[in-house]
Amino acid sequence: MMHLEHLNLVVKDIPTTLAFYQAIFPHWKTRGGGVSQWYGVDRNWVHFGDDYQYLTFNDDGVGNNRDLTGHQVGLAHFAFVVDDLDGVIARLAAIGHPVDKDGAEDPFRRNAYYIDPDGYEVEFVQYLSDVPRERNRY
Repeated sequence: MMHLEHLNLVVKDIPTTLAFYQAIFPHWKTRGGGVSQWYGVDRNWVHFGDDYQYLTFNDDGVGNNRDLTGHQVGLAHFAFVVDDLDGVIARLAAIGHPVDKDGAEDPFRRNAYYIDPDGYEVEFVQYLSDVPRERNRY
């Protein structure tokens, strides 16, 4: 079996980014971190997750993320399956992050999109069925 182990994101400020993702994943922790150099630029890095998957944050980001309304090559969004979408929405609202846009109405799933502090679009989806043909409707 294969699964995604981690995403490696370049950010501007690790504490700000961590606050956002800690609200989403209160059971995750900082697994490790350090200082390294990437093509001549010093940077701090952190692995934030559980024993099986994590997000890497590197604080050497400059400029802005791609325009999500545009057509530039780059990351459009990434998504996490959650058991309690209302809980994610409430925890993010409590730290000042409103839903950016709701997903399409569907009887078998709910989803919401957020823009994280570094301009990445993150989707959260809660499936309301375990039946693949219902979950994976297009």
